[in-house]
Amino acid sequence: MTYGYVRVSTKDQNEDRQIIAMNLQNVEKIYIDKQSGKDFNRPEYRKMVRRLHAGDVLYILSIDRLGRNYEEIQEQWRYLTKEKQVDIVVLDMPLLDTRRGKDLMGTFIADLVLQILSFVAQSERENIKKRQAEGIAAAKARGVIFGRPPRPIPENFYLILQRWKNKEMPLCEAAAACEMPIGTFYSKARRFEKQELEYLLGPYQG
Repeated sequence: MTYGYVRVSTKDQNEDRQIIAMNLQNVEKIYIDKQSGKDFNRPEYRKMVRRLHAGDVLYILSIDRLGRNYEEIQEQWRYLTKEKQVDIVVLDMPLLDTRRGKDLMGTFIADLVLQILSFVAQSERENIKKRQAEGIAAAKARGVIFGRPPRPIPENFYLILQRWKNKEMPLCEAAAACEMPIGTFYSKARRFEKQELEYLLGPYQG
C-alpha cells in the first residue's frame, strides 16, 4: 500500500502542489493536516501511522512537510523505518528513498542527509520565530498596538464610580451596572483615581 502525507501550516495555505506530486506517484491514500509542524500531535498523521504496515511506502514532498523539530523528525523516521518497517520516499530529495541503497553505505548516506535536512528545517523554524519577534518588537516601538482594542468605557461609568466611592453601592453592583467583570471595574476605577491624583498634583511636582 502506498500512502502520501501532506501538511500545510494553516487552513489558508494551499496544499495543491503537494497533492499533485502525490498523484504523479499514483499514491493510493493521502492524509492531509493543516497544522504547524512543531510536533507530531496531528490527527491525520496519527491516523495514518496507525494504518501503516511493514512493506508500505510513505511519500512526502519534502522533509519539512513531515515536521520541523530536529529530534522528533529523526525519532519518527527511526520509528517508521525500523519498528513499522515502512519505506519513506522524500520526493524532492532522491537520496532520502529507503527503497534504495539498503546496504550499509546507502543507510549511512540516507541517515546523514536526514540529519542535515532536519537540522536545517528546525533552524529555519527558529529563524522565522526570531524574525517574527523582532518584527513585533519593531512594530511596538512604532506604536502599533496588538490584540483586541479595549472596550469603550460605558457612559454611566463615572456616575457609578462616584456612587461606589461614596459607598452608596457595593463593588459587585457597581460592576454589574457598568456591565463589567468585577476585576475590570475595580482596575479601571483605580486607574481613574491615579490619573485624577496625578492631574491634581501635576503643577506641584518637581
